[in-house]
Amino acid sequence: MDRRTTRRRFLQGMLFGLRVVWPVMSAVLVLFVGLGIVVGLREGWSVQESIYFSFVTGLTIGYGDLAPKTLLGRALAILIGMCGIILTALVAAVAVKAITAASDE
Repeated sequence: MDRRTTRRRFLQGMLFGLRVVWPVMSAVLVLFVGLGIVVGLREGWSVQESIYFSFVTGLTIGYGDLAPKTLLGRALAILIGMCGIILTALVAAVAVKAITAASDE
């Protein structure tokens, strides 16, 4: 089997897998943004800053330019981090399944 066929089968597997887990991923993304907005309201940030904080925290980038000061904000930041781990794990699991299926055929 050539690389082009393997790559095509991998991409087909990824698209199929993402369609299967999309309901869970969309719920995690909504939770991601929702928690970020709640933290932003508590900290006095704009909506854009809140969503930015949520994704930077959840994807474990953590620039440090925005940091919650309140106890509730910090606790919600931990939940945002957990959502980020779940989101990353879902994408990684779909990718592993797709590459395994593409290499087995």
